[in-house]
This record gives sequence, structure tokens and C-alpha cells, in this order.
Amino acid sequence: MILTVTLNPSVDRALEVDALVRGEVLRAGDSHIDPGGKGVNVSRALLANGLRSTAVVPTGGAEGDQLVDLLKGEGVDMLAVPIAGRTRSNITLAEPDGTVTKINEAGPVVSDAEFAQVSDAVLAVASAADWVVICGSLPPGPSIAAFADLCERLVAAGSRLAVDSSGPALLAGVAAGAALVKPNREELAEAVGAEPATLGDVIEACERLRAAGAGAVLASLGADGAVLVDADGVLCGVSPVPVPRSTVGAGDALLAGFLAGGARGSAALTEGLAWGAAAVSLPGSRMPTPADLDRTHVSVTPDPDPSRRLHP
Repeated sequence: MILTVTLNPSVDRALEVDALVRGEVLRAGDSHIDPGGKGVNVSRALLANGLRSTAVVPTGGAEGDQLVDLLKGEGVDMLAVPIAGRTRSNITLAEPDGTVTKINEAGPVVSDAEFAQVSDAVLAVASAADWVVICGSLPPGPSIAAFADLCERLVAAGSRLAVDSSGPALLAGVAAGAALVKPNREELAEAVGAEPATLGDVIEACERLRAAGAGAVLASLGADGAVLVDADGVLCGVSPVPVPRSTVGAGDALLAGFLAGGARGSAALTEGLAWGAAAVSLPGSRMPTPADLDRTHVSVTPDPDPSRRLHP
């Protein structure tokens, strides 16, 4: 069982538009309302592929009730921790060429006492999980020290911890000794203070995070695929998407597929890339099912060219 923790979940509304024109009245095509947040998406992707997980989510207000209803409707096992603030709502505008514009609320303020309740809820069930996966941004309120304490307590208790976050929260997970961190290109650049221009830059940045405490680094690079750096060495993989529809949740699907594939080696990276590519081919933040997966287009190599330039 995989335990996902989404500290700042959301209700996500995705609209498809012909073109995003500022100041104009736009007609939406397809629309979707989905439960949102990186950890929530990991749980949804796992469930869509028949794998068990439990999602821990702080929820509040009418939007919090809607989030719980959406998760129940999809059959996601969850542990909802009540908070006083209102769960945030996000809007995604997707254009036919795959361009996505997101409008994300900051989220509710979570008090120290509420964050302690969420932490206690996670620690109470973590021992039953194969992985504890903490994903997404921190809500306003909790300190980095409090987040770092949660990560350190999980690692000390023997949990295999994965962290998919950004900025100080990502670095706190690294310093705590997370078994896996999954930054995207921008988060990786922020973590090491340098924008990668080549595959070699990405590999070097991943090695720096490993040297700082992370067991393995899975860097998602959008159209450039993904890089896995761990104790076994370096793997690089790509999975082209002929017709991209939405990148929302693609990194979450990649992480879910990687964990489902065993979280190590070429087979796991292949699975992650197949799940991520399938998510890009779907509208909104829909997670792929087995029928959506095509592993034949995934290419993984243990000897990537470090001079290969990344897409702008």
C-alpha cells in the first residue's frame, strides 16, 4: 500500500478553449471537475491501474466537502483531516496545441495545531505503507521546520519516503534522507541554483541532491523525458506524445507509474514514462488507465549523451 500526503489539495476545474485571448469572451468545449493536488493525483493514478493507496488530505469548507465527495466518487481510500480554512479551487485552461494555463489559489492557512494533527494522522498509518509520498506545495502557515520534522520522523520510523515538492520543502526532504525525490526541471534548477541547459547539467544537479541526502532522484523534464540517478547509476528515458492535450498531473502520473513499477531501474522508469505520456494525452487532470498505456514508444538508455541540449 502507498500512502500519499497532499498538504494543499484542491478542487480542479479544467476547461478546453480554442485559443486563450485576453479580454475576450471565450466559449469552452469539454470541461472536467477533478480532485486535485499532486499526492491526490498519485493516488488516483494508482487506483486507475488497480493498485491500492490511501490519500491523506486536510479539508475545509464547501470545497473541502466537494473534494471528499469527488474522491469517494472515484473510489479513492482517504483520510480527511478537518481544518478551519477553505480548500482551494484551481482553474486550468487547455488549448488544442497542448498549451496549458493554470490559475492556482494559494490555499487556506493551516495553523500549527492543524499541521500537527495532519502529521500525527500520517505517522499513525505510515508503518502499514510500502511508501509514504508527500507531494505538492505547502499551504500558508506551516513552517519549513515543521515540515522537515515530519519528514525526519518518517525516515527515523523506517518509512520509505518520497518527496515531490519545490523550494525549501524539497530541500528539507533531501536533508531528511528521503529515499526518493522527484523534482521537475524548474524545481531542480531552483534546488541547485542553476538552470540546466544539457542532459549533463541535469545529471550533475541530481548528483548534488544525492550528495545532500536523497537516496534517488527522478527528474521529470517534460518533452525531454526523465532522468533517474540513484546508487545504480544514471538512466535517461523519453516517451514522445504525438498529440498532447494537458500536462496537468503528468508528473504525478510519472511518479505513480515509477512506484508501481518497483521504484528502481529501467523497468520502473519505463513504467513511469508510459504513465506520464498517457496522462499528457488525456484532457484535464484525468489519470491514465491500463487501456491508455503504450510502453512501445518508451526508450530508456543507461548511457545518455550528457551534451544533449534540452528543449527551451
